[in-house]
Amino acid sequence: MADDEFESAGSGASQTYPQQCSALRKNGFVMLKGHPCKIVEMSTSKTGKHGHAKVHLVGIDIFSGKKYEDVCPSTHNMNVPHVTRKDYQLTNIDDGHMALMDEGGEVREDLKVPESDVGTEIAERFDKGEDLMVTILKAIDTELAIAYKLNSEK
Repeated sequence: MADDEFESAGSGASQTYPQQCSALRKNGFVMLKGHPCKIVEMSTSKTGKHGHAKVHLVGIDIFSGKKYEDVCPSTHNMNVPHVTRKDYQLTNIDDGHMALMDEGGEVREDLKVPESDVGTEIAERFDKGEDLMVTILKAIDTELAIAYKLNSEK
């Protein structure tokens, strides 16, 4: 009962974890200007006369595709989002929302078909009667369908 109180706290602390800037790697994830991003470029400057080595990060927002940049001393911590991927079987599309079933048979209908090329393709292929598995990416209380594949488990 006491655990439930802490679960619902809206501090956002459990959505990210700190990691030293010098420990970040290309193709990893990091929060840049408040957005969960995939690191596409990284460069480290040499230590100056009066300072630390600086790390220049360039990342692409994993949901919007926008590019963000930041510079951080290599010894400082950056927030890294907890990013999860999960595959669901698409069972229906109704009024722009997808009905998705996980491996345990649980159905969720809270995700909209994304307004992107992937979303258009998912809707078109579902309308043709194809059995699809949809990959959902989740980070910082945001979930988005980022990919799909034909379901081979028939």
